[in-house]
Amino acid sequence: MGNIIRVAVDAMGGDDAPRVVVEGSVQALQQENLHILLVGTVSMINSELSKYKFDASRLTVVASPQVIGMEEHPVASCKEKPESSIMVCARLVKEGRADAFFSAGNTGAVVVSSLFTLGKLEGIDRPAIGVMLPTLKGFFLLVDGGATVDCKPKNLLQFAMMGSVLMEYVYGYKKPRVGLLSVGSEPTKGNELTVAAHELIQQSKLNFIGNIEGNDIVGNKVDVLVCDGFVGNIVLKFAENLFRAAELLVRREFVRQRIVPSVFQEAFENFRKRVDYAEYGGMPLLGVNGVCVIGHGRSSPKAIKNAIRVASESVSHSLNRNTIEYFKREVLGPGKESRT
Repeated sequence: MGNIIRVAVDAMGGDDAPRVVVEGSVQALQQENLHILLVGTVSMINSELSKYKFDASRLTVVASPQVIGMEEHPVASCKEKPESSIMVCARLVKEGRADAFFSAGNTGAVVVSSLFTLGKLEGIDRPAIGVMLPTLKGFFLLVDGGATVDCKPKNLLQFAMMGSVLMEYVYGYKKPRVGLLSVGSEPTKGNELTVAAHELIQQSKLNFIGNIEGNDIVGNKVDVLVCDGFVGNIVLKFAENLFRAAELLVRREFVRQRIVPSVFQEAFENFRKRVDYAEYGGMPLLGVNGVCVIGHGRSSPKAIKNAIRVASESVSHSLNRNTIEYFKREVLGPGKESRT
């Protein structure tokens, strides 16, 4: 039996917490070598846990008397609610009582709590959210999905680096193909940010294939697609709603044409599996000094389970250690020190 990986889970985060979070956490215990710390209102968590059979030795309930709401201001709420479930999760990682944490709660508060409590990795200036999105043949990582909306060129270089490490060490991609989201394929196309970032990434040792236009996002041309968090969050939310709309439109057409949906059930299930957020589970917050995974507020139990898996795999594959080593080896070079 390998080392036990301890994942702190924000039981109060999400639109239907703690019910969905508890159910997904119990399902996650099917994974071996995993211990879950459910953080939140003890009475509510225990009430939900009473519905399931599980190995109680592998799950601990940690009390947290405060909750940060989905609409609260991230910075203010983290300062005013130090005992919130999000802040307690981050503190458990900081204190070494957990190896990673997951929350489907207020995304901004998760980012702020991670920066306040865990700090940034050596050599990283800004964090980034890594988002898995489907392509015609597989999937790719969009980075940044919304953690840093105002970026400098060096931030995009670091996003590319962190995304490459994630894809290589956690998902097994050898020399991941990196693309920069822009309005044209030529290096000189784009705004000041993308033109300058193109030059920086081109000079790096990353497997950079150049600019990627919007019409090629799902064309399986890249494994890592880099952009600032402002653009990335728009792409993410558009994609999520486009997939839901596409399925709905097809089903409406079936009704209009009086086609029996069961005839195409297998095709429907395959499509849903490819585009379902629950399959990917959660979004790693890259660049912070501890493993943190962010979930969608509407996460289902399946999504919660898979997000916990992403967190544990990030720990088992030493994501942060490999990120630091990669930065020192490929960006700084031998004998050079990072700037603080």
